[in-house]
Amino acid sequence: MQTKIKFLLILLVFSLLCLNLFAQTPAQPFKVEVSGKGKQAIVFIPGFACSGDVWKDTRALYEPTHTCYTLTMAGFAGVPAQGTPSFKNWEAAIANYIQANHIEKPIIIGHSMGGGLALALAADYPDMMSKIVVVDALPCLAALMNPSFQSKENNDCSPIVTQMTSMSNEQFAQMQQMSMKRLVTDTTKSSLIVSWSVQSDRTTFGQIYCDFYNTDLRNKLTNIKCPSLILLEAPFVSYKASVEAQYKELKTAQLAYANKGLHFIMYDDAAWYKEQLTAFIK
Repeated sequence: MQTKIKFLLILLVFSLLCLNLFAQTPAQPFKVEVSGKGKQAIVFIPGFACSGDVWKDTRALYEPTHTCYTLTMAGFAGVPAQGTPSFKNWEAAIANYIQANHIEKPIIIGHSMGGGLALALAADYPDMMSKIVVVDALPCLAALMNPSFQSKENNDCSPIVTQMTSMSNEQFAQMQQMSMKRLVTDTTKSSLIVSWSVQSDRTTFGQIYCDFYNTDLRNKLTNIKCPSLILLEAPFVSYKASVEAQYKELKTAQLAYANKGLHFIMYDDAAWYKEQLTAFIK
């Protein structure tokens, strides 16, 4: 009987240690869908408030020959929110996932905020990836209209979070519908993108919007070693000098401007977009 009790006590202690360990280990702040098969891996990072399904057509091009890892960030598009999100923490979590899963020299493809994460990953972990594709993102979005912009330390995002969380569902949906007019010309995709925003956690929405707008990657671009394809929406041609000034430290950059459409280039100028990818990812 004593031996049995001793065994049960050891088992209980072990169980408590395990529970404590897992309680202290945060879950990764994104959902991952793995598809396709191939030695070369591609990691797809969607933009702000978007589902990984934004890459559905792109991914289909590469699944026959590549292993694809498609992310949807926590708090976006119906994926449960997690803790207090930040751009930097999300970047570190993606890098940890790549390392922990032994994904060797992946190609990183990111849109908008996801493009910013691709740039940050390539700058902070320059030996991790083989190539990056940045779809309509800038190293510092705020500097496009304010060239003297400087990011703030310990930036207070609570006003924006409060603004987002205090809106009714109807008000928030209307705001997103109005925003789509400046982001996509393909009207068949507008309601889909709005649905992703509406399904997003409002606190995450406000926090990451604020945090990403305060992010400035310009000075660290010099660290990037890998080939980098930068695909930009057609209206950015009007800001070409400012855009290219932001990318001047990225010596591996290949910049190209879409012929038509807006922010969601993969929808608005699909043929051109696929042609650029095909030429870059051989």
